[in-house]
Amino acid sequence: MTDSEARAEKLSRELDSAFRNRADLYRLFLEELTGELGAKQAEAIMIRAIEQRGKEVAAVAFASFGANDARAIGEAFLAVSPDGGLMYPTDVERGDDHIAFKVKRCPLKDAWVEAGVGDEKLATLCRIAGAFDRGLFEATGVRFDNVTWTPGHGSGCCHIALTTGMPDRLSRRQRREVPFRPLR
Repeated sequence: MTDSEARAEKLSRELDSAFRNRADLYRLFLEELTGELGAKQAEAIMIRAIEQRGKEVAAVAFASFGANDARAIGEAFLAVSPDGGLMYPTDVERGDDHIAFKVKRCPLKDAWVEAGVGDEKLATLCRIAGAFDRGLFEATGVRFDNVTWTPGHGSGCCHIALTTGMPDRLSRRQRREVPFRPLR
C-alpha cells in the first residue's frame, strides 16, 4: 500500500468516526433534553437547531442556485457526498425538473443501531437528522420532500426528492401538502 493509499484509508476511518461521534451527540442531546423538557419539546428544539444549521450551510454551498435549479442542487449535493459517496450510497432518479435519491446507508443510523437504540427512538433520531436536509434544501426555494426511516421501512434510510420550486403564492405549509413523488 502506498503512502497516499494509507493516508486515504486513514482519513476515511477518521471521517466515519466523526460521523459516529455526531450520531452519539444527537442521541445524548436528545436523552438529556427529553429528561429536562419532555420528548416533544426535546425533539422540537433539536429539529429547529439542526434545520437552522442546514440553512446556514445552504447560504454558502447553494448561494448561486435558486428555486428552478432542483436537479442542479441535487447533483451538487451528490458531488460533495462524504468519502466519494461511500458514506451515504444512494439510488438516484433524475428528471428535467427534479432529482430524487433513496439513501441506502446512513452512518448516523448505523451508529444508533449499534448503540442499541430501539425503533421508536431511532425513528425520532432520523426525523431530527432529516431536519438538516430540510433546512439545506428548502433554503434554496426548491420543493423538498423527505420520508425518513420508520419501523418496517426496511434496511435503507431516507428518501429525498427535490423539485423545481413551487409558485411563490403557495405557503411553505401548502408546498409540503403536495403529494410526495417517490422513486419508482
